Amino acid sequence: MEQKTRVGNRLLAALPTADLDLLVRHFRLVELQRDTVLVRSGDPIQRIFFPLSGLIAFIMDMPSGQTVATAVVGNDGAAGVLTTLGPSRSPMTAVVRVAGTALQISPAQFQAALERSSALRGTVQTLNRALMAQFQHVAACNALHSVEARLARWLLHVHDRVDGDVLPLTQETLAEFLGVRRTTVTQVISKLRDSGAVRSNGRGSIEIDRPRLEAAACECYQLMRRRIGRIVLSDEMTPPGHARPADNPRGQASLFAKADEIHRRTGRQGMIGPRARGH
Repeated sequence: MEQKTRVGNRLLAALPTADLDLLVRHFRLVELQRDTVLVRSGDPIQRIFFPLSGLIAFIMDMPSGQTVATAVVGNDGAAGVLTTLGPSRSPMTAVVRVAGTALQISPAQFQAALERSSALRGTVQTLNRALMAQFQHVAACNALHSVEARLARWLLHVHDRVDGDVLPLTQETLAEFLGVRRTTVTQVISKLRDSGAVRSNGRGSIEIDRPRLEAAACECYQLMRRRIGRIVLSDEMTPPGHARPADNPRGQASLFAKADEIHRRTGRQGMIGPRARGH
C-alpha cells in the first residue's frame, strides 16, 4: 500500500516553493464535516478545496432522485478546479464523505495564481487527467463487475485516503457508491464479512481486512491505481532548478502546523456549507 501523506495536499506538495507561495497567502484552513455539500450540481463553483485529510465524493444526481458516486479524492486531489476553464457551474455534486480539513481558496485568487505559474497549470492538468481516468474506470467497472467486487474496490479507494482500517462510512454512503438500495448494501456487506474481507460493521463505520478485501475486489482497483499513479505526483512535475516546498516552507509552515493540530483533535468538526439532502 502506498505511503499516505500525514498532513498536506500531495498536489500542492509537488509544486515548487515560489509557485506554492502564490497560493499560500490566499488559503483559508477549514474543517470539513461529514455529509457537508461543497457544491451542488448546476450551481456556480464559488470555492476550490485542496483536502489535507478526509474524503470528498463526486456525485451524479439523477432526475429520479437517485444518486451515484463517480469518483473520490482525498489529499491527492482537489474539488472545484473546473473554474480554471472559466466561470463554471458544477456538473456534479461534491460531498464530504469522510471528515477532515482542507485549504480553501476563491476561484478568482486561484485563477490569478494560475496565470503566473506554469507549474500550477501543469498540476491542474494532472488532476483533470487523473479524475478523467477515475471516471472512465468507474463507468467500465459498473458495467462489467459484480456489486461485491465493486464495493470492495470502493472500500480500497477510501482506505487509500484515510488513516486506519476502520472506515467511517454509513450504509447510505455505500449505497451511493454503488447506486443501489440499502438492502442490497446489507446483503453485500454480509458476503464480504463471511469471506473475512470485512471484519465488522457498525452503524456509521466498517472495519476491513485489506489483503482479503484486495482479493475480493475486481481488477479495476489495481488498474486504476497503476494508471492514476502514472499520472499523479511524480518528481517530474517539478521543473529542474526549482526549489521544492520542503526546501523552503516559508508562509505555508504555519498553515500546515495548524492543520496538524486540527487533525489531532477528536469530536470537533466545523461545517462548510449546507448538509446534503437525503443523506
